[in-house]
Amino acid sequence: MRVSIRAPRPEDDAAHRAAILRSVDHLSPWNPVDPDGFYELLRRQGPDLQTYLIFNEEDGGLVGKCNVANIVRARFRNAALGYDSYLPYNGTGRMTEGMRQVVDRCFSSWPDGLGLHRLEINVQPDNSRSIAMAKRLGFRHEGFSPRMLYINDAWRDHERFALTAEEWPGL
Repeated sequence: MRVSIRAPRPEDDAAHRAAILRSVDHLSPWNPVDPDGFYELLRRQGPDLQTYLIFNEEDGGLVGKCNVANIVRARFRNAALGYDSYLPYNGTGRMTEGMRQVVDRCFSSWPDGLGLHRLEINVQPDNSRSIAMAKRLGFRHEGFSPRMLYINDAWRDHERFALTAEEWPGL
């Protein structure tokens, strides 16, 4: 593997900030950009949110981030994936490799994994790169959600994708 994943640590703040600043133009059409939001992200980690940072093995650079959010246990065992890729690694396949590891972790049994059964990805319709990622990972299109999320001062439509553990070839 060219990448590895792990939970964020306080010492990742500088690398995260630098990756965000390098990637502002790449990220800002789709998400609010906050290079100083790392410690807030660390504070929010818990049973409802698990973040994974994706690192390039060759140079240790930060390839991207994936939030496993809105984690629901019990009979639902569902979560939503949200991800950002950072320059200069976008378009190299490294983010896809990292996301495969994240999905593996989500579907793997506790204590090594999150023990989830279903994952969702919600993407703005014009974000063709993120839609391509969802499809590369094998997520199926489930529908369209008008005005789903408030992003960059407006309610944004989203395409909805999902995948269950039984559909994931990694298990």
